[in-house]
Amino acid sequence: MRQTCFLVIVNVLVLFTVGTAFGDAAPVSDATQECLGCHAIYHPGIVADWQKSRHAMITPKTAMTVDEMQRRMSGSNVPEALQATSVGCAECHTLRGGAHADTFEHNGYEIHVAVSPDDCATCHTTEREQYSKNIMAMAEKNLSENTLYNDLQRSILGAAEVKPDRVHFTPANDMTRADACYYCHGTRLQVTGTETRDTDAGELEFPVIAGWPNQGVGRVNLDGSRGACSACHTRHRFSIEMARKPYTCKECHVGPDVPAFKVYSASKHGNIFSSMNNGWDFNKVPWVIGEDIQAPTCATCHISLTVNTDGDVVNPRTHQMSDRLGWRIFGLVYAHPQPKSPDTTLIRNKAGLPLPTDLDGGFAADYLISADEAAARRATMQRTCLACHDTSWVQGYFQRLDNTIATSNQAVQTATQVMASIWGKDYAHGLAANGSIFDEYIERRWSDIWLLYANNIRFVSAMAGGGDYGVFEDGRYHLTKAIMEMKDWQQTRDLIMKKR
Repeated sequence: MRQTCFLVIVNVLVLFTVGTAFGDAAPVSDATQECLGCHAIYHPGIVADWQKSRHAMITPKTAMTVDEMQRRMSGSNVPEALQATSVGCAECHTLRGGAHADTFEHNGYEIHVAVSPDDCATCHTTEREQYSKNIMAMAEKNLSENTLYNDLQRSILGAAEVKPDRVHFTPANDMTRADACYYCHGTRLQVTGTETRDTDAGELEFPVIAGWPNQGVGRVNLDGSRGACSACHTRHRFSIEMARKPYTCKECHVGPDVPAFKVYSASKHGNIFSSMNNGWDFNKVPWVIGEDIQAPTCATCHISLTVNTDGDVVNPRTHQMSDRLGWRIFGLVYAHPQPKSPDTTLIRNKAGLPLPTDLDGGFAADYLISADEAAARRATMQRTCLACHDTSWVQGYFQRLDNTIATSNQAVQTATQVMASIWGKDYAHGLAANGSIFDEYIERRWSDIWLLYANNIRFVSAMAGGGDYGVFEDGRYHLTKAIMEMKDWQQTRDLIMKKR
């Protein structure tokens, strides 16, 4: 039997309040209305947020009639039972219940806690398909199932223990990992049991979910899907405005390893956004360059459907972020062409390591896109640039980026040659000695060079982020200093060994 939340008279008052709050909103299904009757009391913030959403305002049936260029949903085969009401609590949390391991009985309904991209695909089919081809969708696996990245993660997150020879690290526990790297990469959700809670509505039973809460981009959901749409379209408003503003990307791209937001904030684009964005229209579809916005945000360059003032398409909307990226400037250990597959655990370099580059600077070319494909993706990105800049400006900008990629990779190669010499002399315990390449001081300085400094230099160049960020703010100054320190460290040990 369905439980009563409160006294009947109180519940009636709540339903009346919820109903009048919607005004001209779309019809609400009986199931969602029943959810709102309780949750407007228990979780008023969630309900108020949803009330302001397009999900509350427009039915899927209406959304499917919108002109192609203005449409915000790509699905055309929405089940008839879902077409005529707003997309509310029940429409998302009871959908495909049999596919979700966390489905449980709740006040007469079979609901699940974690809504997945495969649920969202009911209305957002194309976006879901595109996102599944995106490296971010595989972010949890790409980290957790790569032995080298696990080793790096252990040396950063693990518990440190001082022993006579050096500092040793034990693997971090699940909560530490969920609070750190997997906050963004995504956790692996798993139902571990059930628990009974004494609530204001009486005793209720709920599933216990390991890895929850999490909104990481590569979260492994309880229906087996990967990803979390809420990483960018935050619950329960799922605002396109929020997803288009750089603060959303900042949550995971703030640096120093991926300093995109810091660099953007210091760039001319970021300056214009900070000064002028109050007059911009972040809800418009399509986005008119020069009319709705006067400078790009992250979404403008990487995701959004943009048109010029004549209505001609500059770039179509995509949720496969690499569509407009030829180079992967996040160095592992060097900047390299984008991987062919979003599952980077498939990659092996010539030494058999799960890296997209060799330690001597070569590329694991069999697993990376071709030069022609990289050029095509660059041309796609340049269409956005050319909407505001002339050809000479854009060409000069990308020539500088190419130079930065080449010179930063060369600097990393120099540092890696020093590191290889140190390993060869057994001053540090590398892979050849069945050791880690990340857990000794000199190895940490080496990884600082490619994981922090070289990445920072390349992001500055790619995003026109200003000279200071590429020089003194975790840039070239620190990179060259670290190489000097590495060489000095080696020479000191050479002298010690000579005197023995």
